[in-house]
Amino acid sequence: MSPTTNPSSAYSTHGHVTFLGAGPGDPGLLTLRAVEALAGADVLIAEPDVLEVVRGHARASVSTPELTVVDDASTAARIPVLRDAVNLVMEAARGGKRVVRAVIGDPGLDADAGQEMLACAAEGITFEVVPGIATAVGVPAYAGVPLRDAQGADVRFVDARSASERCWSEVGTSDCTVVVTTTLDAISVAANELVSAGRKPDTPLTVTVAGTTTRQRTWTATLGSIAQTLKQAKVLPSPDGHRPVIAVVGERSAAAQRDQLAWFESKPLFGWRVLVPRTKEQAASLSDQLRSYGAVPHEVPTIAVEPPRTPQQMERAVKGLVTGRYEWIAFTSVNAVKAVREKFEEYGLDARAFAGIKVAAVGEQTARALVEFGVKPDLVPSGEQSAAGLLEDWPPYDPVFDPIDRVFLPRADIATETLVAGLIELGWEVDDVTAYRTVRASPPPADTREAIKGGGFDAVLFTSSSTVRNLVGIAGKPHNVTVIACIGPATAKTAEEHGLRVDVLSPEPSVHRLAEALAEFGARRRTTAVEAGEHVLRPSERRPGGRRRRTT
Repeated sequence: MSPTTNPSSAYSTHGHVTFLGAGPGDPGLLTLRAVEALAGADVLIAEPDVLEVVRGHARASVSTPELTVVDDASTAARIPVLRDAVNLVMEAARGGKRVVRAVIGDPGLDADAGQEMLACAAEGITFEVVPGIATAVGVPAYAGVPLRDAQGADVRFVDARSASERCWSEVGTSDCTVVVTTTLDAISVAANELVSAGRKPDTPLTVTVAGTTTRQRTWTATLGSIAQTLKQAKVLPSPDGHRPVIAVVGERSAAAQRDQLAWFESKPLFGWRVLVPRTKEQAASLSDQLRSYGAVPHEVPTIAVEPPRTPQQMERAVKGLVTGRYEWIAFTSVNAVKAVREKFEEYGLDARAFAGIKVAAVGEQTARALVEFGVKPDLVPSGEQSAAGLLEDWPPYDPVFDPIDRVFLPRADIATETLVAGLIELGWEVDDVTAYRTVRASPPPADTREAIKGGGFDAVLFTSSSTVRNLVGIAGKPHNVTVIACIGPATAKTAEEHGLRVDVLSPEPSVHRLAEALAEFGARRRTTAVEAGEHVLRPSERRPGGRRRRTT
């Protein structure tokens, strides 16, 4: 238990409120204490953008009351408005609930949160503050703009919405680094205030919108040129002009320096929407890997897993495991592990039933699923993670050392015969059992289908021939701007048969090597654009001619 955490019994009568900083927008910037507080919350109160950041760490049963708008006129003008949070916080706390009040950035810099704390104090409701990374600090760090250097220049933070004439005068007559919180359509006004107060028009500045998220975009200019820069970039005028931005004014935001330090926006797949045609369970680690490259993964199941039509064969095989019928059991997928595990649970068995049986897994993901089940596999391919790779390491049957000559192979109904034939050739008898059926999944939502066909995705990862066929069948053919990445030659051939040009081919049949190959493709593409002096665009931001078939 954290030293700042009170026992839950202390909340039962009087309630407790945690004012929590959610940081600038990247969910990975939540503190450990924030995650702990969210996990124990009964009620979670946050604006929609903040709720998106913190919701995943709260319990499924947590209550998330919707904040009501106090100022309808401000809503019509798309201006950030006061919210009726204090009433929701107090009502829940009076009811003995554990309340988390989440705000963007840091609660110590949020004036409304300060008022809510005073309301709690006035009624004797206990509360705590969990600091978050302030937006004015976190966003420049992600934009590659250090606020201080070896010379140790002063840093001033200015909220342009409430800054007084005296404030502008003070920062305008100094050489400090100024971090300005404002909106996109008001940045030129703030720049003019600084010039009027004494800053030179050629003073460098950066402007960052959607900081710390994969929607982040940064422009480098000067106080005198920022209005023209945003106009030339066709950013303004725009109906999105009310979006908040962080501007950094000073020599440390110079373009030459930022080119070297812009670590976040220079990730190889930064901002790419990547379609992952796998279930959430299958795609979890792959999606995490894609996020590490700056991508935004979108998981769309193309295959649904169902029980076999005739379960008797599977039931006999599982009973055979318990009675010592098999020397080996070979798992060729995570779904096969899941199917056997479910059958075990149905019979009241657990991992102890594998005692005395050698266990093989086709690859690392399948091996991890077995370890979660409580079973450490005896054999995982040392080379290629496939049926062929498994056969390369599989020992031949030896009647002296192997008391039993039979292998249990639970697998999909559409699996190939490669492993069965190879095991028989090695002298083993194989019980080839359909453990589950794979069927085409239901079509994704209409907006996802439109994005697939209309070029809304930057890339799609195909991990098998069936994912190609099924995705095209349930959602249509990806647009010709979408980068097509395939896990192997067979999958690439199927993609080409469906009229797609394959841009990326994994050097080995591994989903993680496939993602790595896509990142390498993105890095090369980015380098080419930078060397040509062009703005780096995502594939979906281009509309070239029709996709040509790959020639061999």
